[in-house]
Amino acid sequence: MTKYEEWLSKVQDSEILEELKQIETDDGAIEDRFYRDLAFGTGGLRGEIGAGTNRMNIYTVARATQGYANYLNQLPGEGKSVAIAYDSRIKSDVFSQTAASVFAANGIQVHIYPELMPTPMLSYAVRVLGCDGGIVVTASHNPSKYNGYKVYGADGCQITLEAAKAILAEIEALDYFTDVKILDFKEGVEQDRISYIGEDVIASFIREVSDRSMKPEPIDKNVSIVYTPLNGTGRMPVTRCLEENGYTQIVIPKEQEMPDGHFPTCPYPNPEIREALEVGLKKAKEVGSDLLLATDPDCDRVGAAVRNREGDYTLISGNQMGVMLFDYICKIHTEKGTMPQDPVVVSTIVSTPMVDAIAAKYGVEVRRTLTGFKFIGEQIGFLEKDGQADRYIFGFEESYGYLSGSHVRDKDGVNAALLICEMFAYYKAQGQSLLDVLEALYQTYGYYGETLQSIEFAGAAGAKKMEETMTRLRTDEIGALGEYSVTERKDYNLGIQGLPKSDVLEFDLDGGSKVLIRPSGTEPKMKMYYLTKGTSTEDRNKIMKDLEESFQQFL
Repeated sequence: MTKYEEWLSKVQDSEILEELKQIETDDGAIEDRFYRDLAFGTGGLRGEIGAGTNRMNIYTVARATQGYANYLNQLPGEGKSVAIAYDSRIKSDVFSQTAASVFAANGIQVHIYPELMPTPMLSYAVRVLGCDGGIVVTASHNPSKYNGYKVYGADGCQITLEAAKAILAEIEALDYFTDVKILDFKEGVEQDRISYIGEDVIASFIREVSDRSMKPEPIDKNVSIVYTPLNGTGRMPVTRCLEENGYTQIVIPKEQEMPDGHFPTCPYPNPEIREALEVGLKKAKEVGSDLLLATDPDCDRVGAAVRNREGDYTLISGNQMGVMLFDYICKIHTEKGTMPQDPVVVSTIVSTPMVDAIAAKYGVEVRRTLTGFKFIGEQIGFLEKDGQADRYIFGFEESYGYLSGSHVRDKDGVNAALLICEMFAYYKAQGQSLLDVLEALYQTYGYYGETLQSIEFAGAAGAKKMEETMTRLRTDEIGALGEYSVTERKDYNLGIQGLPKSDVLEFDLDGGSKVLIRPSGTEPKMKMYYLTKGTSTEDRNKIMKDLEESFQQFL
């Protein structure tokens, strides 16, 4: 209540002030907005847009930026600079300008895109412009009421755990209203403290992505593709990249073509779920396309659907697309004799073990990281530091993120869209669909299966309940899940397998299946990953169902 009254007396933004006045007699609404500061971690900020310390607004954005600016200005060297990008979400342009104004007021040169751009293009700008860091204003695939703020280091990766901890310490020392320096955005532009990123950087990014093409033969690029940016940032870079590489038969549903932070046709703009793809699926049926692609609002994830023999469309999961792209890259490298020496593929601990089986065939080293593409990007950085960046051939995570080059250090929806279209066209020229390819991989390596369940824990009470549940999973004796005995319980909070400490639990089961549990770092959810392997589709699905049911009963 003290914080609420302080904001009520000091806020000058009329929209935020009006919201504060509207909740004056609602203790629950006040508590929800002020019971904590919006959490800051390796994913930066993310939360609902609105008034209060636990909301995304110009004051929480400015305070976080001041903390990041303080951190940057303490690093060695002179003349600090940052890059900024933003997506199509509500107030993304306002928040990006607010951040730019704070950086500029702190003597940090700002390079900001003149229009909305994908997250991977922020990572690219940080690297190509030689910046000390960067931010992108986005909430990825969350519903429209959310926005967020991802923070990047000089390497183009999202910040490390250590950097996040140091920046958080700077942020927590700041008062929202008296400790933040800010310069009018227009003045910053006029004084050249804020400059716009030019077309040369955009064109260079497209060329870099195009260079990641495997250029297989034979291939017929005259294939019909339906693509939807889900009212996000992907429309320009994805269509430009595809067209410049010869894929000209691209149809975009009008309802989802232009940027719109309200996401009117898909309230949850996540290309992982069928509901978000319904408009695109309808258009694909209408034009008779065999392939549908969809990118999330900040265009770092790609979802896909392929027409099946029944004339309907089958959604391809992130793990399925990951192993198909990995196998395709290895296959073409092998055919062309271009496989680098000691190649490396990087994936996460919650992604499919099928990648290990494919890697063994092609002689590729597998590196596993914690959840989050920043850790995959970090591995590319390690290789680059040793002068071995060419060893990296692919990285992916189960949540629809892929990257086949070292041009950026984050998942790249533009890169992935080009690769998927190329793979699709390559196999189509051989009379195979991507579903045929996937089935052949299962027959060769085993019927791997993966599914994700999420339980929401909203508000202050939910956060406490989620913490209690993780504690119980750590301390209770769990000998079996259904008919499957637990052979080992791994607690990643202890820093096992050479990885940083992380709030993740893994239950390894007899028969080779496993269940991993972790709280989401960006949403009030607990996530359960079921990784299984069967002798057939039916066997795999039975194991999956048994595990899900038994674990839900335990919870």
